[in-house]
Amino acid sequence: MTAPAALSIRPFDAASDTDAVLAIWQDAFPEYRDPQKPQRDPRLSIANKLAVQPELFFVALLDGRMAGTVMAGYDGHRGWLYSLAVTPDMRGRGFGRALVEHAERALAALGCMKVNLQVLTAKRDVQGFYEAIGYRADAVVSLGKRLMAPPSATAGDR
Repeated sequence: MTAPAALSIRPFDAASDTDAVLAIWQDAFPEYRDPQKPQRDPRLSIANKLAVQPELFFVALLDGRMAGTVMAGYDGHRGWLYSLAVTPDMRGRGFGRALVEHAERALAALGCMKVNLQVLTAKRDVQGFYEAIGYRADAVVSLGKRLMAPPSATAGDR
């Protein structure tokens, strides 16, 4: 499937896209509002992505209006997809698939042969979306370890 005709996908532009991306993420990822999960601070996610492979941060626009976003990364071994989100009123129109395919092409152009992603276990509908576009669960367990203490609650406006 190709991107719908009126949909355009381009790299993220901090000056013009930040507020719209934050709004999409706040809707799609309620956990971004959880102060107990500072690693999910959306402004920090944007800043970190702009510092590392900003060319793999994409937004989709429909008639000039932000429709969705996705971030990708490549470490020379595997590619990763992160933070795929489409506005609620534009879901079910192929925009998520178009964003994923765009990110996959960008990763393939870098020599990436395999893409990984993680889905929260409670998000069965999201897992179903990825399965419908060819992703399968790998026989692995995802482990994590916090490397830094969360910032203090008084560390400025958030």
